[in-house]
Amino acid sequence: MPSLYVVATPIGNLEDVTLRALRILREVKLIAAEDTRKTKRLLVKYDIKTPLTSYHEHNKLAKLEYLLGYLGEGDVALVSEAGTPGMSDPGYELIVAAIGRGIPVVPIPGASVVVTALVVSGLPMDRVLTVGFMPHKVNDRRRLLKSVAGERGTIVVLEAPHRLLASLEDIRLVLGDRRLAVCRELTKVHEEVFRGRVSQAMAHFVAPRGEFTLAIEGKREEGRPRLTEDIEQELGRLRRAGTTAREAIATVAEASGLSRKDLYRAWLRLS
Repeated sequence: MPSLYVVATPIGNLEDVTLRALRILREVKLIAAEDTRKTKRLLVKYDIKTPLTSYHEHNKLAKLEYLLGYLGEGDVALVSEAGTPGMSDPGYELIVAAIGRGIPVVPIPGASVVVTALVVSGLPMDRVLTVGFMPHKVNDRRRLLKSVAGERGTIVVLEAPHRLLASLEDIRLVLGDRRLAVCRELTKVHEEVFRGRVSQAMAHFVAPRGEFTLAIEGKREEGRPRLTEDIEQELGRLRRAGTTAREAIATVAEASGLSRKDLYRAWLRLS
């Protein structure tokens, strides 16, 4: 049965393509490409003569039935402009439709700006939230940032050069002056990775050019409140004033952030 191959292509340097990807691109009957001109450069470099058809944001629904029909005859490779299809690029609808019709969907892994940015960011990689491209409108962008403000893992976003400074300003406003890595033109000739605070990045990228991937520090753990001598003295004062244990512990817990369990132990020690 014919298969839909989801093929990752280079994000910049054309040498960052896998041998398996090249074989699949040669063997399939058709390549559905987000940008046929960019995909053609890859095919020419590796002497691949497989026919191309466009499949992008503006025709992805109109082209759906055509590609599904083609899959009845032979294998199709889905590629995006760069990187992995479906990751902030067209492909999701075709993948879901193929699965719905029982067509095998085969991943051909490879380059991804998300993973590439993470490994050079210097930020934790054990927990990651990928947001994709930031909304164009200010209110929508800030609303999105507020929704991830409590995320403790590293947050990865994509941004265009003409919106970079506005997005950095909104990140600073909503998330604070966090640490981040701003990665520009990954794997390309003018690759750059800036690491620092949001405010420092705003000062560094005065006239942004190229494609940007941002890895932003997640919300840091608050330091756990400690039982200090002052807090114990306050408990003692309330006890001498005749306040019940329940009332005293509730009052001090609200003011200090300490757990009622820890405060109750301290109360017992006072007796």
